[in-house]
Amino acid sequence: MSKKVALAYSGGLDTSICIPLLKEEYGYDEVITVAVDVGQPKEDVAQAEEKAQKISDKHFTLDVREEFVNNYIFPLIRANGDYEGYVMGTSIARPLIAKKVVEIAEQEGAVALAHGCTGKGNDQLRFEAVFRLTDMDVIAPMREMNLTREWEIEYAKEHGIPVGVTTAKPWSVDENIWSRSIEGGKLEDPGYIPPEEIYKWTTAPEDAPNAQIIEIGFENGVPISLDGQKLGGVELIEKMNVIAGTHGVGRTDMIEDRVLGLKARENYEHPAATVLLAAHKDLEKLVLTRAELKFKATVDAQWSELAYYGLVDEPLYDDLNAFIDKTQERVAGTVTMKLYKGSVLVLARTSPYALYSEELVSFDGTSIDQKDAEGFAKYHGFQARLYRKFVVKN
Repeated sequence: MSKKVALAYSGGLDTSICIPLLKEEYGYDEVITVAVDVGQPKEDVAQAEEKAQKISDKHFTLDVREEFVNNYIFPLIRANGDYEGYVMGTSIARPLIAKKVVEIAEQEGAVALAHGCTGKGNDQLRFEAVFRLTDMDVIAPMREMNLTREWEIEYAKEHGIPVGVTTAKPWSVDENIWSRSIEGGKLEDPGYIPPEEIYKWTTAPEDAPNAQIIEIGFENGVPISLDGQKLGGVELIEKMNVIAGTHGVGRTDMIEDRVLGLKARENYEHPAATVLLAAHKDLEKLVLTRAELKFKATVDAQWSELAYYGLVDEPLYDDLNAFIDKTQERVAGTVTMKLYKGSVLVLARTSPYALYSEELVSFDGTSIDQKDAEGFAKYHGFQARLYRKFVVKN
């Protein structure tokens, strides 16, 4: 019987050389490649499929963009997903990709699951958190063989595998509908200024056009419309990526703490994510109580850490989502924003659930008798005054 292994396949250097390695070094008879479309450029998906059909034994391309947006990105927006300033495009996609690879592996009778992640990054953990829920063997050639990028490029040449990476421009790029990450090469030096060539989604802020004002509509904590036009999640995010990217919005250059504890220099582009997260967070401030906002900030931080780690099967992840989902029942309305040369500014917001009364808060209103606040003021800071009077003086 043929010994089969299912490989999470992107079409890039790492996963491409895994195909011959899995046969030559690990003894598998058949390598099944699985490319999962979570919003990569169409040409990248097509190229990955074409390459896989030439060098693998069997290939599957799965379009899961709708599932990715509805079941992963929308919960991320509801949770104000953010890890140290990173909107988590790569991390939130990995569990879904891994689950789809497992489905194909089970369908095809594979005995092992493989990925092309290194032993220094986070993705190995995210894939394997899902892979190890099965009884199949888990293979990680990059990590197990301790491979370098230069060795991989030479190995690919020897095996006639076409790759777009060179030693002169060894950028490692990962894209999906939510973000684009660029790393590797000279970018690994935190003191190196990135060349403009690494950016594809965003205009240099200084070259961006004049300001543009947009309006985003929300229901149940997720975006449903752009400038009054109702759109599906995939289409809305794709349009927002183009609009915000044109204005230079959504670049992040950061020092990130990986799960293993290693600090890494990371470069990201995420135009739609920047705008939608800012709009959502602002709308929450209008409709949630102070106590809800304070507690939710803690929940959001814990949710983001679990998502960054790829631990979406952790029971706590479901628990946090249950709380978040309840709060989002009132997160509905519109947010008006200005995009200008790399910046996003909230101009206005409205909601039928607004915990706001212009009459009560206005300096010209008389609905609240200001004298009523005097009693509150007398006890505000009461213990501190006792401390200053009787403890510090003595």
